[in-house]
Amino acid sequence: MELPPWLASLSVPVLSTAVGGVIALLFLAGYLRRKRAEVATISHLSTPPDPKPSAPPSKQAPPKKASQRSHLHHHSDKDANKKHHQLDLNTLKGHTDSVTALCFSSDSHNLATVCADGAIRVFRIDDTSSKSFKSLRINLHAGVHPTGIVFSDGASHVVVAGQALMGCSLYSYGDVSGKPVQGKPSLPEIHWEHQKIHGRESVLNLTSAIASYGSADGSTIVASCSEESEIKVWDGKSGKLLGTVETNQLKNNMAAISPNGRFLAAAAFTADVKVWEIVYSKDGSVKEVIKVMQLKGHKSAVTSLCFLPNSEQILTASKDGTIRIWNINVRYHLDEDPKTLKVFTIPLHDAKGVTCQYDHMSISPDGKILAVTSGSTLQWLCVETGSVLDTAEKAHESDITGLAWAPKSIPNGGVASTILATSGEDRKVKLWLAPSVNAP
Repeated sequence: MELPPWLASLSVPVLSTAVGGVIALLFLAGYLRRKRAEVATISHLSTPPDPKPSAPPSKQAPPKKASQRSHLHHHSDKDANKKHHQLDLNTLKGHTDSVTALCFSSDSHNLATVCADGAIRVFRIDDTSSKSFKSLRINLHAGVHPTGIVFSDGASHVVVAGQALMGCSLYSYGDVSGKPVQGKPSLPEIHWEHQKIHGRESVLNLTSAIASYGSADGSTIVASCSEESEIKVWDGKSGKLLGTVETNQLKNNMAAISPNGRFLAAAAFTADVKVWEIVYSKDGSVKEVIKVMQLKGHKSAVTSLCFLPNSEQILTASKDGTIRIWNINVRYHLDEDPKTLKVFTIPLHDAKGVTCQYDHMSISPDGKILAVTSGSTLQWLCVETGSVLDTAEKAHESDITGLAWAPKSIPNGGVASTILATSGEDRKVKLWLAPSVNAP
């Protein structure tokens, strides 16, 4: 069947138009699809990818800031754990530099410290659990770096060693107990002083004791140990020089006076420990200081020593890795030699298994516990067996500079307790409870 001529003439243009429309629609649909894809891509790029898209929202990684806060909090917890060793009781605040030395008064109520900031601080310790402690600050002369401190005349005076450009000096300050005079606080004044006591040499440590042996008059005897080979003995009250001894061992490490004021011992560069006797006259004054014996047995330099409370025995620690207890209650005038009573192996080792050296040591008032330090580590040993009672590996945040036992018990939460104090380069002074001797 043929189409009419007019319809045939229209079929070609209509068909062309229809085909063109279809093609246009196809192009439009493709264009829209591409736009939607571009929009989706832009949206995807502007949103941070989820590292765990399949994990529930509650387990997604926290934002970066939150992660940092959590990390810092974790370290804070670690620090808190380090600071709160089971025997760590309290920290005395106020020092602005390294604390170089410390000591207790004879009644244990006052704890005196010297600091590299050039100040003496005397803290009143009524109870170790107190939230704060009353303290007295005394500023030394400008440019003086204190290296040692001891009490003299009970709790009322202190003797301080201070290093300056031209040498080391001794200063005695009175009325440091802080007791009011006529209703007003007393201001400590220099009672006596001596300049350049060891030339230009620095004082390593001060040691003191109340002279109670034989005819001694009960005065305080003070010894200053120089960094070279000289040790001088002083009257703590008057400042009078009582005697000078030479160790002849190149370099001193430290010196100590026996609790009864009879003996003076020095640890130095060699393995031998020299012991002198402080001889008293009938009137109680010091007559002379004479060498009486030498402790031989260590194979290397003695780094530290201390007397037992009975003043008849000495405890020494050496670089040879041993601790020795010596009996010095011998008839030395008949050439009787001191005897080694016990030898212990130093139980502290570093990460490589090497035996550590003890920098400081001090024995408890009852003679049962030996406190020792090595770097920032504090350790308590049983004097009877040499066994470790407890260890605080990071007792301070840096090296420990000194330690001292309170001569008498101090309340801790109202309970009378044996207390140890330590000082460090971390600007802190810490109070520690003595461990049980029966601890495993």
